[in-house]
Amino acid sequence: MARALVIGGTSLIGRPLVRTLLEGGHDVTIMHRSPGTPFGDRVREVHADRNDPDAVASAVEGHAFDWVFDNVYDWARGTTGEQVAGTVTAVAPGLERYVYMSSVAVYPEGGPWDESAEMVPGTDPNMYAAQKADGERAVFAYAAQTGLAVSTVRPAFVYGPHNPFDREAFFWDRLLAKRPILIPGDGTRVMQWVHTDDVARASVAAASMDAGAGEAFNLAGPPVTQRQFVEILAEVAGVEADLVPVARETLVAAGGQLLEPPLYFGAYLDVPPLTVTGDKLRDRLGVEVLSLREGMAQTFAWYRDQGRPAPDTSWEDGVLRSVRGG
Repeated sequence: MARALVIGGTSLIGRPLVRTLLEGGHDVTIMHRSPGTPFGDRVREVHADRNDPDAVASAVEGHAFDWVFDNVYDWARGTTGEQVAGTVTAVAPGLERYVYMSSVAVYPEGGPWDESAEMVPGTDPNMYAAQKADGERAVFAYAAQTGLAVSTVRPAFVYGPHNPFDREAFFWDRLLAKRPILIPGDGTRVMQWVHTDDVARASVAAASMDAGAGEAFNLAGPPVTQRQFVEILAEVAGVEADLVPVARETLVAAGGQLLEPPLYFGAYLDVPPLTVTGDKLRDRLGVEVLSLREGMAQTFAWYRDQGRPAPDTSWEDGVLRSVRGG
C-alpha cells in the first residue's frame, strides 16, 4: 500500500484517479483549496493553493507520502514551471515517485510526435502549452539534481464524467434536441481523445512501475476527424447527426469563439491538428486506452442522468439562417 497525495482530486482527472487508488488499497490524501470531497472519510484532506509553494509546504508539514500526483493547472492565472518546481521541492522529502500531469500541448503543431520530440519553448504564444512544457522541464531538472524518480503523462483531449469543459456535452445537448451541428470548414481537422479512467490507470502505472521512472508518456487514442467525432457521439446517443459545414471565416466573423460563448464547435475543439503516438504507454506500462466509441458510451450514460437545461442556440440560429437562407 502506498501513501498517495493527489493535488486536485475532485474534478475530471483527479476524481477517477482517487477512485482508482482507493480501489487499489492505497492511502489517499487530497490537496485542494476548498474543503469537501466526494469520497467522505475514505480520504484525508489538506488545503493549499498549489501556485503558492509556501502554502503547499505548510499544508504537507508532518505528512509523509510515497507517491504524489500533480494534476492541477490554474486556468485563471496559469501555473508556471517555477511554481511546479516549488511544489516538487515542498513534497519531495521521503518521496518515491512524482507524477506530473502534462499535456500533448507541449508538442508543436503537426506530428505524429512520440515522446522524444522536442517540446515547445517557454516563449510559445500558447501560454498553457508553454507552461506545461516548463512544468515538465522543472520536474525533470529536479530529478536530475536530486535523483527523485519522476514521470510525466501527456494526455490528448480528456473526456468523461464531470468534464468542466463544454465538449462532449455540447454536442449531445444539440443532438438530442435534434439541432443541426455546425462543422468548421470541411470537418477534416483531426483530434485525439483519452478517457479520464485511462488517464487514472496510466498515472498509477507510471507511479508504481519501474518502467515509469524518468519517463514521459503520451495518452491518446487514434486520431479522428471533427466530422467523425460528432458522428460517434450521435451513434452513441442513438440519433442522426445533421452536420452543416460552415467556413471558419464565416463562424469567426459572426462572433463564434473557441473558449467562451458563443462556442461554434465546443470548447477549444477547432485548433490546428496536433497528433501523437501512443505505443510507449502500451509497450512500457501495459496500458491500453478505451476506444472512443466505448468510452463515449460510458460517458453518455452519466450525461443522461445530469438533467442539463436546453442549450441556448440563438447564435447558431443566426448562422444557420445566413448559410441556409430564410
